[in-house]
Amino acid sequence: MQNEDAAGAPVKALVFDTFGTVVNWRDSVIHELRDLGRRKGLDADWVAMADAWRAGYAPGMDTVRQGKRPWTSVDVLHRERLEVLLDQFQVQGLTEAEKDHLNRVWHRLDPWPDSVAGLRRLKSKYIISTFSNGSVPCLVNMAKHGGLPWDCVFSSDIVQHYKPDPEMYQGVARFLGLPTSQVMVVAAHNNDLRHARANGLRTGYIHRPTEYGPNQSKDLRAEETWDRIASDIGDFASQMGV
Repeated sequence: MQNEDAAGAPVKALVFDTFGTVVNWRDSVIHELRDLGRRKGLDADWVAMADAWRAGYAPGMDTVRQGKRPWTSVDVLHRERLEVLLDQFQVQGLTEAEKDHLNRVWHRLDPWPDSVAGLRRLKSKYIISTFSNGSVPCLVNMAKHGGLPWDCVFSSDIVQHYKPDPEMYQGVARFLGLPTSQVMVVAAHNNDLRHARANGLRTGYIHRPTEYGPNQSKDLRAEETWDRIASDIGDFASQMGV
């Protein structure tokens, strides 16, 4: 199968969901929370805290998407959620500087083992970009931290909308100066791909069955016939001809 749609338009750009698809947010956050506990002599259920932090992500964005507050970046939403969780998990004695550093753990997420090599292969033939609700500083710092070789960074900051708002999907094509049919959204999340397809973009599924840990209950398989379905980014690169 060639990398073309029914009209014969070649795919020119691959835009990647980042949290969960390219980087292993859960293990990265758990590791930093545990390290903080050791350094500060604190004891808490760090795994539960990491999961609860991520669980606040979508509700926080929904307050913006529903017009309940003006545009607010994910960095601010993460910090607001962190304040709640520090109290909930009785993590006390952190300075403001330590809280700020901890909040930026989302800027220091480690890539999955296959991500960097797979992206480098894809970069040789395609434009590769983030397609993320993360802030521009978050995505840039994450790339520096993990060696992610993006050609460019597309963030919700640019259009001031969060996925799954159509402005994100249409906006990334405009950002790249391409028709939607030449842009493929690559994600480990079926719902992301559903919205991509609904907005005229191509779709690539990456299998990440442990993104949410050993008891993950969603995105355990490709739930529709996406344009590409791959076991990891290396497999995806092979399917894309590089």
